[in-house]
This record gives sequence, structure tokens and C-alpha cells, in this order.
Amino acid sequence: MPLSPISRRRLMATTAAAFAAAGLPFKAMAQTSKTQALDVMKKASKFMVEKAAYKGGYVWSYLPDFSRRWGEMEAFPTMIWVQPPGTGTVGHLFLDAYHATGDEYYYDAACKAADALIAIQNPAGGWNYIGDMAGEASLKKWYDTIGKNGWRLEEFQHYYGNCTFDDEGTAECCKFMLRMYVEKKDAKYKAAFEKALKFVLDSQYPVGGWPQRYPLKDEFHHHGNPDYTSFITFNDDVVGENIEFLIMVYQALGDKSVLDPIRRAMDCYVACQQPMPQPGWGLQHTVADLKPAGARTYEPKAFATHASASCLSQLMTFYQLTGDPKYIARVPEALDWLDSVRLPDNVMPGKPRYPTFIQIGNGRPLFVHRTGSNVVNGRYYTDENPEKTVTHYSSFRSVDTKGMRARYEKLKAMGPEEASKHSPLKGTRPLPKYFMVKDLSVDDLTVGGDLSSSATKGVQADPAKVAKLTAELNAEGWWPTPLTSTSQPYIGDGPATPTPGDFSETKVGDKYDTSPYPDPHPAIGISTGAFIANMATLIKYVDAQA
Repeated sequence: MPLSPISRRRLMATTAAAFAAAGLPFKAMAQTSKTQALDVMKKASKFMVEKAAYKGGYVWSYLPDFSRRWGEMEAFPTMIWVQPPGTGTVGHLFLDAYHATGDEYYYDAACKAADALIAIQNPAGGWNYIGDMAGEASLKKWYDTIGKNGWRLEEFQHYYGNCTFDDEGTAECCKFMLRMYVEKKDAKYKAAFEKALKFVLDSQYPVGGWPQRYPLKDEFHHHGNPDYTSFITFNDDVVGENIEFLIMVYQALGDKSVLDPIRRAMDCYVACQQPMPQPGWGLQHTVADLKPAGARTYEPKAFATHASASCLSQLMTFYQLTGDPKYIARVPEALDWLDSVRLPDNVMPGKPRYPTFIQIGNGRPLFVHRTGSNVVNGRYYTDENPEKTVTHYSSFRSVDTKGMRARYEKLKAMGPEEASKHSPLKGTRPLPKYFMVKDLSVDDLTVGGDLSSSATKGVQADPAKVAKLTAELNAEGWWPTPLTSTSQPYIGDGPATPTPGDFSETKVGDKYDTSPYPDPHPAIGISTGAFIANMATLIKYVDAQA
């Protein structure tokens, strides 16, 4: 039975988005030769490295004339993005291309991305969501203009000057620096990797979890509330991503010093599971008493059904890593609790059945709303009314309790030894050959099996898709892609008086809101996510021809 993924949220655009509307049907295209595929890979990569990158770093998307560019928000021309699919993700892709082709151009491209990340690596060893190659003054200006006015993106409204584990940014860079060091044992990347590893170990709490941001900052209050970034964070799989990184360190380098931090991190899930009758988890927990805590103003102090489901999945994975029955001892009661909070079918039919937030104590749902028109005059609030909830952060979730019950029963029937016989903690092995051809999971780190096929196990390249990608790469070297997300340019801080209109269910507020939103008439532009996805398809194809 394969281990469940410790998720790696990639945020990549779908490969289909890279295809222009015109073109021959798949079946009408001649099959691409390996040489043609290699040529397409090189042409697309040269464009990204030599035209799109800024000093080796990348954002998420660009207009064709580079007059505007975006990560999660609009970026200055001198900025690079860390959150996937940003600079670290592109670096992973280039290492994959190097492994598939042996072409030193791709290793050099990976080095450029790594050097860009080293240039913005925090002195503490981790990374922020973004970096600005023009320096801290320029970055602070961005936070005080574009960042501050993103109504729904509260994590960008204040410049902390520290690092974040949110959205996998630091974990992605840590894994990339590990790969860069392992590849050729370059002293420059060894130093950056060791600095990153020390950051992950130093920032871990004794109980085993990690804060959202580190080093800790005490002076900032968030919308009048104590800063939430020091709390133990389960949201976006912060703990799981760090565990995955530390397992990779152990496997690639045989460094046994990471085994205790791995075990403490797994134990943190057990420690933070709340007692009956509400045996779930919040998005974050306080360090002092391990109770659920609030975060952003649309993330109230409450239980979170999707976070609880993720924690249960992780606990079953930890049983497969260790064979220790304590990790699955309370899984059944938590699944029963999740089933008990499922919405009746006649409440908001058509929506997913599990409320995102459940109140502590009475067990009733909490739903998130907002009023106002921008970050200056707007506010978020919660109540028990399921109507007119915000659309950028769903108040309803899908949770597969049936599937989790089946997995639990199978694991219980297997017993500790059989369940953990291929645990990545039972020995060392090389890192996977590819990180981007499929979403990596702990299964790709197992020991005792056939490692020669694990890099592309279950992955196939569609020759028709490869033919289409070959035909649709334009003369400049990029795939014309609909940029489905856009934002309003910064024009100044919003007024205290709300702009007329109903912004309660929109993705963006009035003209002062710099938050991204779906573009009803998307421009055609350059997508880093599409580049990564398309290159991954070509890598799979080239690998299959080897």
C-alpha cells in the first residue's frame, strides 16, 4: 500500500492553459522526435532564462512586453517570487531537465535560480514570500503600496523582515538547496543548504511544530489582535512540508541528527488533537496550551474541518513511517466527529458538505462574510448564516471520511511491521531523479523497493500533447497562455468611506484593492506555471525515449 502524500501545493497553471485556441487536432499531428522535443525544451528554457528571469529569479506571469508581472500579487520589475511556482520551483524544473538530458545548460540555469535565492535568503536562513533585488528599501515600498492594499491578502499587508513557512516557499527552497548541494557538492550550495537546515531546526518548537514566521516578532498586532504568526501552524501543511524536507536530508546525507526533529514534528499532531467531544484541529494552535487559535481576520478561532482531515491523513502516514500505533489511536473518533458536523443536505445544496469552521464548544458552523469596499474601510466577520459568504476563502469543504475510514481499516489490518516495512526512515537512498514530473509524495522516498523506476512511476507522456506543445511554442520561445488572473494597478490608499456597491462576494473590492481576481477577458501572456508543466511533459517524453 503506498504512503499518502505529504502534499506539495504547486499552484501551477493547468497544462491545458498553455494551449492556444487554434491548432491542428491532436491526432492530426505527426509524432515528435526526441530531437525535436529537446529543441523545444531548449528554446523555451532559453527564453525564460535570458528574457523572463530577473537576475536568475522568476515571478508567476508576465505580459508579453513585460510591462506588468505578477506573483500572488503584482510585482515590481526587480522582484522575484518564492512561493511555488516561483524561483525555487523553476530551479527544480531545470535540475529535472538536466537529469533527463545531461545538458549542462540546464544545470547552469538551475545555478542561476539558486544564486537568486541565495541573494534574498534571510540572514536567519529561510525565505520570505518574495525578494527584491533592488534591496530592502524597494521591498518596503512594495509592502507600503501594493501589498498594503490587497484587501484579502493580509499576509502581504505588513513587512515583517523575517521568513515564512506559509505556502511552501521556504520548504521549496530548502529542498532545492539540498538538491543543488547533492548534485555536484558545490561549496556555495552546501553553505546555503546548511544555513537553511539550521533555520528549520532552530525554528522548531520543543513540542515539535513550527510557527508560520520566524524569527519571531512581538511588536506587531494584526488588525487589533495579537500577531498570529508565532502560533503552531498546520495550515497549508507547514509541519508536513518540513517533515518531508528533513526526511530527504536524512536519506540523501545520512544525517541522523534530523531524526529526533522528525519524530517531534509527528508527535505535535498527537499533542494538538483536542479531547472529546471535539477531537479535531484548528489551522493554528497556541504554543502555551496547544489550543486552536485564530489567524487572518477571515480565519477565526475555531476548528477547521479541512485542516483536521489533513492532520488525520498525516497521522496515518506517520503510522506507515514508524509503525507506532499512537498515531492512529484516535483516528476513528476524529472521523466520527467530522461526520457529525456534516451539513444536512437541505442546507446550501450544491456546496461541499463540510463547513470550513466549527465553533469551539457548541459545535455549530461559522461562516465568513465581509462588508465595505477596500482594506481601509472593509472588515471580515463570522456568524452562523451560510448565505453570502466570501468567495475567495470558501466556507464549505469536501472531506472524504469514507476514504479515510477505508485507509484506516487497511492499515490497522496490516499491523505495524507490515505497514512500515518500506518506511523512508529505515535507510538512506538517493533523492528522486525528478521533482516536477509528478507531485512527489513520501511514497517516492520509500526504501527496499525498485528505485530505478520510482522517478517516473505511474507517469506517462502523451505523444499527442507533446506534438501540440511542439507546434504551439511561438517564435520567441514561449507558450501563449491565457493569464486567467489579473489585478488593479496601485493608485493610492483607499478612502475611509466605502465605494457604493456590494463587494461581499467578489474576489476584488473597489478600484483601490490590489488583490488578484479572475480576469473575465484574460490577456495572452507568459506563464511560469505553464512553462513548468509543459517542460515536465517534455521531460517525461524524453525520459521515455532514453
